[in-house]
Amino acid sequence: MYKILTKEMLSPAICRMKVLAPRVASAARPGQFLIVRVNEHGERIPLTISDYDAEEGSVTIVTQKIGASTKEICALEAGDCFEDVVGPLGLASDFVGMTDEQLKSARYIFVAGGVGTAPVYPQVKYLKAHGAYVDVIIGAKTADLLIYRDEMAAVCDHLYICTDDGSEGFKGMVTALLEKIVVEDGNRYTQAVAIGPMIMMKFTTLTAKKLGLPIVVSLNTLMVDGTGMCGACRVTVAGKTRFACVEGPEFDGYEVDFDEAMRRQGMYRAEELAEDHKCKIR
Repeated sequence: MYKILTKEMLSPAICRMKVLAPRVASAARPGQFLIVRVNEHGERIPLTISDYDAEEGSVTIVTQKIGASTKEICALEAGDCFEDVVGPLGLASDFVGMTDEQLKSARYIFVAGGVGTAPVYPQVKYLKAHGAYVDVIIGAKTADLLIYRDEMAAVCDHLYICTDDGSEGFKGMVTALLEKIVVEDGNRYTQAVAIGPMIMMKFTTLTAKKLGLPIVVSLNTLMVDGTGMCGACRVTVAGKTRFACVEGPEFDGYEVDFDEAMRRQGMYRAEELAEDHKCKIR
């Protein structure tokens, strides 16, 4: 059993939990994920690690209420326990393998969309701790859906806020703000990273290509089983079939077939939303 140490609602539909999982925390790296089960008959839910503290033995997860299983997760309170927490899974971000000298000469721009902002945080935190320059764009439909503003501002060089309706920060899409930052403001970056809704990552990649900016995207939203066995996370990258949960979740954005990925993402939508959907394990 894995005890929930703290819980807070970041918005009416998004909750953040700190979970006691010492072995996961000691091995976790930016870009990786874990799988939780609420109870013995619960569905396996892959969630990107949003922070980790090896000394405390805790990992932080952020969950958005979408289907039956994520609603069950968000219904738990501090002091309750998960049946299982398995991880860290997937590959760490490429920059984890870079030296401090390499990172000190790097200039990153992150584009974070919606709940995808949460897994951006440990990446930015790691990069700044190792000397990189990091700017971050956080985008959401409206101001009340923005998360991690204060946390991100504390670990990045410059934070840009973007809302579709203009209720806070730049009014418009994150792609327009990215182009403004690079073209009009004259900022230069060596690497872009986009994490968020698939459609956002697709168009951010197209914008990055227009700007001549290398970009990495995270396909964490494709994962179901989290081990590569179910095949739900299959995606074409550079013309080859890859499995996001064991070979990713991060890939070169230029090489991802986003249209195929979006079709695959919708395959289990009905099951995801079904209130009586249960994983029967004997």
